[in-house]
Amino acid sequence: MDWEQLADKALRGERLTLEEGLAVLGRDDKQLLPIMQAAYMVRSYYYGNKVKLNMIMNAKSGLCPEDCGYCSQSIVSSAAVPKYTLLDKESLLAGAREAMARQAGTYCIVASGRGPTPRELDQVIDAVTEIRSTMPLKICACLGLLRNDQAERLAAAGVHRYNHNLNTSQTNYASITTTHSYEQRVETVENVKASGMSPCSGVIIGMGESDTDIVEMAYALRELDADSIPVNFLIPIPGTPLESSTRITPMHALKVLALFRFICPTKEIRVSGGRESSLRHLQPLSLYAANSWFVGDYLTTGGQEVNADHQMIEDLGFEIEKYAI
Repeated sequence: MDWEQLADKALRGERLTLEEGLAVLGRDDKQLLPIMQAAYMVRSYYYGNKVKLNMIMNAKSGLCPEDCGYCSQSIVSSAAVPKYTLLDKESLLAGAREAMARQAGTYCIVASGRGPTPRELDQVIDAVTEIRSTMPLKICACLGLLRNDQAERLAAAGVHRYNHNLNTSQTNYASITTTHSYEQRVETVENVKASGMSPCSGVIIGMGESDTDIVEMAYALRELDADSIPVNFLIPIPGTPLESSTRITPMHALKVLALFRFICPTKEIRVSGGRESSLRHLQPLSLYAANSWFVGDYLTTGGQEVNADHQMIEDLGFEIEKYAI
């Protein structure tokens, strides 16, 4: 496989074939550096050496009626996680100030649950209104399944982006959760797009999917035209149905990121949950395909120390892009 030809194909806007996508994932690890160099050709064309930083606020934890097998907050999980209702306005504002301190341009307000209640939606809108009037942050919300009218209210309040991940392929979906469908997730992303908010939707790698499933996930997100694609790597949390899952190797994680860059060349590819534990000492290489990281902790798992992230970006000769969506 000529990896530079694959990069040229991506730059022309042509979709990789299934065989080409499987080649990226299946080649011997000795081919990793040429693959990453080809991915960097595409990444640098659209994003140069700039890196977008995002910070999560776990605004409501646990108490979720869904049965997602990967999630420590789900009804089927026995993991010891904090459980609390939606944080008050001052706590959400304090989180926004912390995002500013971490040089994160996007502040992500995330709440567990099937979807927001009317009261929760009002609380988020109230906080977002003040954040938008006092800080130069971009706001992303992740509140579960969303109806058209709810999406329109968030957009009107100034929410820039809404996250709702597909998580896995349509074929693999029923093995991960049964309390809602793949189609409902797609519908939420379409509602987000219709409202004028920027759609954010991604995946979790390491949940028993095949390489074909991974290529199909990338195809689905290309078709959905998601502006931002978080690529998570499963953290097998004790007490969840997927606690015995085998972690993927750092080499495979990097090939996945390269694949998503080739198939979704113009989009923000964000290395998300599991970055530290799956990529380990190879974390810096991820930025040759991806152009975005989360900084700090995730929802119920810890992240890397923020200054270490800043130092890695500086050591690569890359530059943090402040307040970018």
